[in-house]
Amino acid sequence: MREMFKNVRDKLASKYLENSLSKSNKKFKPRIKARLRKNKQIISKNLSNFFEWIKGAELVELKECNINEDPVRPELDNAFRTSYGRKIYGVRYKNEIHAVMCFAFTNKVPKDVRQLDKFSHDAFLQSTQRGQTVGQIAIAYTVWSKKRGGGKLIVKEVFKKIKKSNHLNRLVTLSPLTDMATKFHLRNGAKLLQVNESTQNFEYIVRRK
Repeated sequence: MREMFKNVRDKLASKYLENSLSKSNKKFKPRIKARLRKNKQIISKNLSNFFEWIKGAELVELKECNINEDPVRPELDNAFRTSYGRKIYGVRYKNEIHAVMCFAFTNKVPKDVRQLDKFSHDAFLQSTQRGQTVGQIAIAYTVWSKKRGGGKLIVKEVFKKIKKSNHLNRLVTLSPLTDMATKFHLRNGAKLLQVNESTQNFEYIVRRK
């Protein structure tokens, strides 16, 4: 008799728990659905904003940049970045610069900043003597982004510009020996050219139709 009472009690307790859980789930289901709808709307809005800025951005040449924002070579001042044919490019959207890439133009691939300075200086002097544009190789020696997608976008836009050039036939980087730099350039389609003592060179292959 006692055993039978125990079984009945256990069944009633189990049934009560099932009913409680069922009611609880019914209460939470609308909340979960509302939260999912809200998250979906947020994601959709963020994607829309992202593609809007990517589509509306443009590549522009800059006279100077904020060197304190440069995570790679902040020691190089704007005089260095604009001397001997060197250029600073930025991605501009709504009058704000969201990504920056600095270039030197050479005829040889440098292994460090000292060689970058020398090779771009030599290429500049050769171009003035021959009445030609500076160098055949565009050396990207620093890049940074202040907005998501900016780094990839500026690489893409610069690459398009070099492909249209009538004198540049190579796009090579002078990158630091960091995992971040390696992943960034490999992810954007570059190939590792060589590893040096304090830098590494990646190359974006320029193929013209």
